Amino acid sequence: MVKFGIIGLGKVAHKFAHDLALVDGCVLQAVGSRNLKKARKFATEHQATQFYSSYEEVAADPEIAIIYIATPHVFHFENTMMCLHAGKAVICEKPFAMNLEEVEIMIQTAKDKNLFLMEALWTRFIPSTLKVIELMEQNTIGKIHSIQANFGYVATTEPTSRLIARELGGGSLLDIGIYPIFISLLLLGTPVETASIAQLSKTGIDQHCAMLMKFKNGATAILESTFLTMTSNEAALYGSKGKITMQAPFHHTEKIVVEINGTEPYQIASPIIGNGYAHEIEEVKNCLIAGKIESDKMSFINSLELMKTLDLIRSQVNLTY
Repeated sequence: MVKFGIIGLGKVAHKFAHDLALVDGCVLQAVGSRNLKKARKFATEHQATQFYSSYEEVAADPEIAIIYIATPHVFHFENTMMCLHAGKAVICEKPFAMNLEEVEIMIQTAKDKNLFLMEALWTRFIPSTLKVIELMEQNTIGKIHSIQANFGYVATTEPTSRLIARELGGGSLLDIGIYPIFISLLLLGTPVETASIAQLSKTGIDQHCAMLMKFKNGATAILESTFLTMTSNEAALYGSKGKITMQAPFHHTEKIVVEINGTEPYQIASPIIGNGYAHEIEEVKNCLIAGKIESDKMSFINSLELMKTLDLIRSQVNLTY
C-alpha cells in the first residue's frame, strides 16, 4: 500500500484526493494546511488517517511514502525541497517551479537522495494523449507539419486570486499556457525557434500570451493562452495525410477525431477515470513499487525542457516574478 500525503488543500487537491481513492494500492495517510480546521475538514471528506496544521508535520509523518504538492506556483520549490530533505518522494503540481534553476536543484536533490520526483502534469497520462502518441507512431496522419492549440477562459479579476496575483506566480502562461506548450513539446520535441508576445496586466502578469514555435523537423506550433476570453480549448495536429483533433478540453479530453484526407472523419473515445488524476497516480504508484526515481513518461528531461521553454517565453514578453 503506497501511502500519500497532500499539502496545499485547494480545489485541485480535492480532485486529486478523490481520484487517489480510486487507485488500488494507494491510500491517503495525511493532509496538511496552515489552517487546522481546513485540514480536519479535508481529512474527514477524503478519509485521511491524519491531518496537520503545518506542511512540515506532513513531511515528518513516518507512514508517508510520497507527498503531493498542490500549493500555489511560487511555493513549489521550497515545498518540494522541504519534503525531499525530509526523505519523502514528491509529485508536485505544474509548473514544477518558477524557473529552470529551481527545477535543476530539485532534480539534483532527488538524485542525490535517491528519491522519486515527478511533475504532476496530468495531460501526459490521460488515455487520449496516449492514443494520440500511438496514432503518431503508426504514421496515421503522416508527417506532422503543424500543431495549433489554445487554452482560454474569462478568469477572475480578484487581485488576491492565485491566477492574478503576481506574488503567487499568476498569469495565463504558467497556469494554462503550459498545456499547449507541453503537448507541442511532447509530440514534436524541443523547439529550435520560439517567438512570443503577450498582453500584460497592470499588475505585471500575462493576461494573454501567443507563441509561435518551429521544430527540428520543420513543423510549427501556433499556441495561445488567455484569461480574457473563452477559446476553443482544442488541439489540432495537421499532417501530410490528415488531421487529429483533441476535442475540448484538450488537456484532459475524452474524445479525439481523426480525419484522413479524402475519407469520413471518425471519433475515438477514451474515457478518463474519475477527475482524470487517477492515471498519473497509477504511474506514480508503479514507479515507487519499481524503485524508480523518475517516470519514463514524465521524466526529468521532460520537465527541464518544458521549463527552459517557459523561461524563454517569459523573457520574450518581459514577464518577471
